[in-house]
Amino acid sequence: MIKRTPMVAGNWKMNGSRSLVESFSDTLNTHSFKEVDVVVCPPSGYLSFFVAETFDTGGQDLSAQDNGAHTGDMSGTMLTELGARYVIVGHSERRENHGESNELVADKALKALDNKLVPIICVGESLSIREQNKVNDFVGAQLAAVFDVLTTEQVSKCVIAYEPIWAIGTGKTASPEQAQEVHAFIRETLAGKEKSLAEKTRVLYGGSVKPDNAAQLFAQPDIDGGLIGGASLKTEDFIAICQAAI
Repeated sequence: MIKRTPMVAGNWKMNGSRSLVESFSDTLNTHSFKEVDVVVCPPSGYLSFFVAETFDTGGQDLSAQDNGAHTGDMSGTMLTELGARYVIVGHSERRENHGESNELVADKALKALDNKLVPIICVGESLSIREQNKVNDFVGAQLAAVFDVLTTEQVSKCVIAYEPIWAIGTGKTASPEQAQEVHAFIRETLAGKEKSLAEKTRVLYGGSVKPDNAAQLFAQPDIDGGLIGGASLKTEDFIAICQAAI
């Protein structure tokens, strides 16, 4: 059995300030995270201000193009030059607010890998999909699009994040059992491609994770850490969540 190193990634979304970056860096660098990989994903303009010694940084999105007339977009090369090691792709807010298709998300994951970035590929369902008992079909289609573009070897270099849309920023959290059920399905899907892929791919949970529920969620056998939203802007909360993943 391959031991998977837990990961906690903070997604600041369109929040933060230079002063928060500086205080966040100072505080996180006083902690040793030897048993958990810690990643902070701020707005891209703040990436170069981080002094990341005990953690990594990542982008929140990237373009599927290398360069050109794509106003407002950020290329993988640019993120790398700003010090990012990871990048979130396919977050539900990108899928919903910017019309990103499963196919585009897969193309972005490939572009991340081409630029030596580790893509954190987000999947997850809306409340209506869950109420129709179509979660596995919906998440399965999101994963299938990734396998249409990426080889099994390339997928092994990615991180998957399951984020039920109905639990993002709502204060609602999937129960540990609900989260585990979908994580188990994701791992079974990976195993259907290759057994070792399921054993080594980290699958994170995201959706109103807080210090008081993190340990229960992370204790589930197929949950390897979390993609954290609002709590990642509060230094002490974020550190507590990181410690819960160990």
